[in-house]
Amino acid sequence: MPKKIPLRQCTGCREMKPKRELIRVVRSPQEEISLDFKGKAPGRGAYVCPNMDCLKKAIKSRALERALNTKIPEEIYEQLSEQMETENGKDP
Repeated sequence: MPKKIPLRQCTGCREMKPKRELIRVVRSPQEEISLDFKGKAPGRGAYVCPNMDCLKKAIKSRALERALNTKIPEEIYEQLSEQMETENGKDP
């Protein structure tokens, strides 16, 4: 029997996708917001697809803020967009 692939919902496009394909934004128990690329950091997580359209939808609808029950600092959105640009740049 093949191993079950964990699915998570993107906060931008609302589609269920494999967890490894998404970028995790985490709110730690100390109320700090950060990006979690390994998917192992403790705390409440929310996921977004690695493309700018999903990020723009998530920002506009404030979906990440609602999912994490806190205000998201502008630096986190900047880190997300930088990460998406570098990932999209390495694809042929």
